[in-house]
Amino acid sequence: MRPYEVMAIFEATTEPTIIQGVLDRALDVIRTSGGHPGAIDRWGKRTFAYEVNHKREGYYVVVEFTSGTQTVADLDRMLGLADEVVRHKIVRLPESAAGRVAAAAS
Repeated sequence: MRPYEVMAIFEATTEPTIIQGVLDRALDVIRTSGGHPGAIDRWGKRTFAYEVNHKREGYYVVVEFTSGTQTVADLDRMLGLADEVVRHKIVRLPESAAGRVAAAAS
């Protein structure tokens, strides 16, 4: 199990219940593949540095988790197919951050 972080950017006009639904599906993907979700940090609406799909702002959410590589592939596919997600990025965290994610998962 390795520590990861995923940042998902939703359209700024997306309803909070829809955002929560996509996050719940993402957490289910992590859990069913044997991973452990950690901290969920909602950054809120932010202005983009440049236009993305003709939009100027989005709603940012960062989720930390520990999992195997197959979970990352499944999560990447799920977020890529979600219409509400404008962009997403999954990053493997350095081992020094592993304690922070593991403590949040407990």
